[in-house]
Amino acid sequence: MPALTLIYGSWIVGLAFWAAASIASKRTMRRQSTGSELGQGAIAGAGFVMLFNSQINLGPLEWRVIPNAPIPIYIGFAAIVLGLGVMAWSRIVLGRNWSAAVTIKKDHELVSSGPYAIVRHPLYSGVLLAMLGTAVSLGKIRGFVAFLLTFGGWWMKSRTEERFMLEQFGGRYRQYQRQVKAVIPYLL
Repeated sequence: MPALTLIYGSWIVGLAFWAAASIASKRTMRRQSTGSELGQGAIAGAGFVMLFNSQINLGPLEWRVIPNAPIPIYIGFAAIVLGLGVMAWSRIVLGRNWSAAVTIKKDHELVSSGPYAIVRHPLYSGVLLAMLGTAVSLGKIRGFVAFLLTFGGWWMKSRTEERFMLEQFGGRYRQYQRQVKAVIPYLL
């Protein structure tokens, strides 16, 4: 199936970029609790497993809700490419301030340019858009449930990040919150 090759190939390229970009980051000064990290990660991770592991039979979640036709597949693929592009752009702009867990880095900077001028959490926005595109392309209920699980896990993680940023940057971050939505431009 060429469509599945395009979809999964795009994700592999995106994840390879993510891994390569993760090599260098600043020294961590403060980190979220292990329990918090594991809880948020388990919910988001369950979404990824549900989306990408077609070997798991999920009963009614396997029902197709979008036809297996070229138009929805390529609309979904366009969302995957756009989402992974936003993810990569965000990761580049964030630079050495990035980490997988919620942290404060040594000489942490408040990044509000590039995609961070559009949403406060563009890494999440980009990957979630790519997940939604994958769900549309695959056309099954499980893809949309997977998207919602990951959104929920990352929404909880973003609340932790917001708390850390407010403690680190105070009024500057509060002003940024007033000006820029969290994950969906102009809405949420």
